[in-house]
Amino acid sequence: MEQFSGKIWVLGDDIDTDIIIPTEYLALKTVDDMKPFAFSPLRPELAGQIKEGDIIVAGKNFGCGSSREQAPEIIKALGIKCVIAKSFARIFFRNSINNGLLLIEQDSLCDNVAEGDSIKVTVGDNIEHDGKKYEISSLPKNLLDIINAGGLVKAMRKLNGLD
Repeated sequence: MEQFSGKIWVLGDDIDTDIIIPTEYLALKTVDDMKPFAFSPLRPELAGQIKEGDIIVAGKNFGCGSSREQAPEIIKALGIKCVIAKSFARIFFRNSINNGLLLIEQDSLCDNVAEGDSIKVTVGDNIEHDGKKYEISSLPKNLLDIINAGGLVKAMRKLNGLD
C-alpha cells in the first residue's frame, strides 16, 4: 500500500470550481499560466504558499459547480498530493481520477485538524493524525491504476503498449 505524509491546507464546504479556478483565468494558454490564480476568490495567497506534496483537507461537496477539467488539473499542477474531503461533486471526482489526482472521502478528519498539521495517508486503509487513525475506503484497482499512471490518457497508452 502506498503511504505518504504531507502538510495540510484546510478549506471549508462547497468549494466550487469557480473558486478552484475562476472563469476569467480559463482563457490563459496553459495550466501553468492559470496556477497562480487557483483559489484566488477565497484566498489569493494560497496558490503561492502550496508546496509539492501538500494535501488539501476540506468539508462537503468539494468541486461542485461547473465540470471544468482545469480544476483538478490545476490542483495537481500545484503539487497537491491528494484532496481529502467529506464528499466530492461526482463530476469533479471523475475528472480528478481522469487527470491522475487522488481524492479520498473521509467524513470526520476535516473537523479534527488545523491548517499546517501533518498527516500520514495509507491509501485504501487510513489517515493518521495526532495519534488517531481515520479509516478510509479503498478505490477500485482500475481507478488506482489510472491515478498511478498520471491520468486516463497515460493509463490507456500504457495498457495498449504505446508507452
